[in-house]
Amino acid sequence: MERHINIVAALRIGVSILGIIIALIVFTVLNLVGNFSGDPQANMILSIIANGLAVFFIILSVPGIIGGIGLFQRKEWARILVLIISVLDLFNFPIGTAIGAYSIWALVQPEVVAQFGSKQTEEGTLESK
Repeated sequence: MERHINIVAALRIGVSILGIIIALIVFTVLNLVGNFSGDPQANMILSIIANGLAVFFIILSVPGIIGGIGLFQRKEWARILVLIISVLDLFNFPIGTAIGAYSIWALVQPEVVAQFGSKQTEEGTLESK
C-alpha cells in the first residue's frame, strides 16, 4: 500500500500544480485581452475577473499541495485532508472523478489506516484501537 499512498500524494500535488498553472494562464490571458481591447472600462472589468479567478484557483490548489506533502510524510491530518478533497473531486467529471475515487479507495484501506495510526502511536499522541 506504500505505492498507492505515494501515487495519491503525487497525483494530489500534480493536480494542484496544474490548478496553479491554469490560474496563471487565466490571469495572463484575461489581462492581455483587456489591454488589447483599448477600452479602459473593459480593461478594468477583465482585470477584476482575472484577479478573482486566479485567487479562486490558487485557493483551491494550495490545500492539495499541502495534503500531498503531508501524505509523503505519512501524517494522519493529511490523509483526512486528501479524503475531503477527493470527495469534492468526485464532482469534477471525468478526470477529477477518477482521481477522487482512486484516492478514496487507496486511503480507506485498513492497511493504510493502520499505517497512519501506527505513526501516531509512535509519537505518543494518539493510540490506535
